[in-house]
Amino acid sequence: MLQFPFQRFSANSNHGNQSLGKLPEWNLDDLYTGEDAHELKQDLNWLETSCLNFANDFENKLATLSAIELLLCVQQQERINQVAGRIMSFAGLRYYQMTTDAGRTKFMSDMQELITNYTTPLVFFTLELNRLEDKHLSSLMRQNQDLARYKPVFDKIRSMKPHQLSDEIEKLLHDLGVVGDAWERLFDETIAGLTFHIDGEPMGIEATLNFLTDPERAKRESAARELAKVFSDNIKTFARVHNTQAKEKEILDRWRNMPSAQSGRHLSNQVEPEVVDALRNAVVNSYPKLSHRYYELKRKWLGLDRMQIWDRNAPLPMEDPRIVNWDEAENTVMDAYNAFDPLLGDLAKPFFKNGWIDAGVKPGKAPGAFAHPTVTNVHPYVMLNYLGKPRDVMTLAHELGHGVHQVLAAEQGEMLSSTPLTLAETASVFGEMLTFRKMLDGAKSPTQRKVMLANKVEDMINTVVRQIAFYDFECKLHEARRSGELRPEDINALWMSVQAESLGPAFDFMEGYETFWAYIPHFVHSPFYVYAYAFGDGLVNALYSVYADGKEGFEKKYINMLQAGGSKHHKELLAPFGLDASDPKFWDKGLSMISGFIDELEAMEN
Repeated sequence: MLQFPFQRFSANSNHGNQSLGKLPEWNLDDLYTGEDAHELKQDLNWLETSCLNFANDFENKLATLSAIELLLCVQQQERINQVAGRIMSFAGLRYYQMTTDAGRTKFMSDMQELITNYTTPLVFFTLELNRLEDKHLSSLMRQNQDLARYKPVFDKIRSMKPHQLSDEIEKLLHDLGVVGDAWERLFDETIAGLTFHIDGEPMGIEATLNFLTDPERAKRESAARELAKVFSDNIKTFARVHNTQAKEKEILDRWRNMPSAQSGRHLSNQVEPEVVDALRNAVVNSYPKLSHRYYELKRKWLGLDRMQIWDRNAPLPMEDPRIVNWDEAENTVMDAYNAFDPLLGDLAKPFFKNGWIDAGVKPGKAPGAFAHPTVTNVHPYVMLNYLGKPRDVMTLAHELGHGVHQVLAAEQGEMLSSTPLTLAETASVFGEMLTFRKMLDGAKSPTQRKVMLANKVEDMINTVVRQIAFYDFECKLHEARRSGELRPEDINALWMSVQAESLGPAFDFMEGYETFWAYIPHFVHSPFYVYAYAFGDGLVNALYSVYADGKEGFEKKYINMLQAGGSKHHKELLAPFGLDASDPKFWDKGLSMISGFIDELEAMEN
């Protein structure tokens, strides 16, 4: 099944603030002009016919194809993926603009079912490809360089060879994909439909999460308790979704003989389990010198004896609460991108000018932020919920980095453009770092610099420490589900088992916080995705240290890395920078940047 991107949840929303300026909205006409567009009907008809023709032309014949014939086969599948991806991108983006609209929900569901039905005859391709002898496939690639370009695609497909089931079962699982999608939609629609009451005012989850960053502690506490109440009221639904999704995954993993619940994610990420283990262990071992140390500093800044969970994202007392309007945000990010390399600025400009960003918070709109690549013959779209906070500027820089990466990687074509999740966060986090450094250099006082550093450290802790804690929670959840149904209180206990360890001794945890796992979309949409954030942050910190050292030709090497998309392994992509993610010391290098920022903050106290 085609997958739509998950959201990067923020703690932001819009209370109707008019000082933000005119916020951009998507223009989806580059995909299709509407549900009834003639081009959409044409593409659906073409897709149905092409899938049947593809099966008629190539099923049970892959072993007999010449090099040029196999190339034509791959290119035809690539074209099918492109058309199907265009249709689902249009349906998905319209849905995320207004998840509570029944018509849009039905349209996306109908498109998913149609495309699943149309593409079922294609399931044979990967099954037959995995039955080819290694020597035979290698011989064909030696005969044709255009075919050899697809070796990374073949390698990724063939990595699943030991876990492949019979043709009939694989087709059945393909058809059943729409059932799993339905559980994801239940989660999305439940989240979007939740109503919270703050000071008697009803609001959605984004607006309520936003209060967790309010300067007034009473409002933060009120929001945290209201979140806990509403999550608790709906906890049976969330537990049912997680139980069902985890059980479905356990069944698939068992049938495919996967060694662990995480194995499928590692394979799709093209990353070795020991690399992820090295990352996880390095971060967990660094909790005391990162999150524990920082939150103790923050506790003192806030003048508290104990930190409560609603203080975690509180603004600092010396922080300027000013609103950053959209034009200023655009100029800040564009200046940072242009200063690094004008090419990045040129690639970023159309996002602002051509309706490729949907920034405002609107009723029914999905919370959070994402960049969706759509297909390689159109362009990406960025979704934000922009509020005018400095962290929103960072989110813009982050998602724009994804967008620029996706534009550059599109040159690889549909099958080779998709970057493994471990490297998918590289350009986004690097874009954030460029913007942060630009803003830090412009700090007008030691206090402003201190606030900027503290906010960056918090963002890095949220990206690295919090996401690895999420990963540990998921590992525990899926392991526990293998032994039977999990009650809500069982999942609550697993959540709390990682919270104190990761956040540190400065915190107390209110009653009800144990339910806060319920709203995290990654657990439902992309199990075990979360370590990609920590991977990306650690990788970018190491990369940025190379850049800061003035390594000659860095900019060109960096752009070449983004252009490679999914055509190269992380070892090959990082080699030009003298970096190797399989070296445990690599992660210490990245974590030391965060620790260094905390050192500077501690020095300011003396």
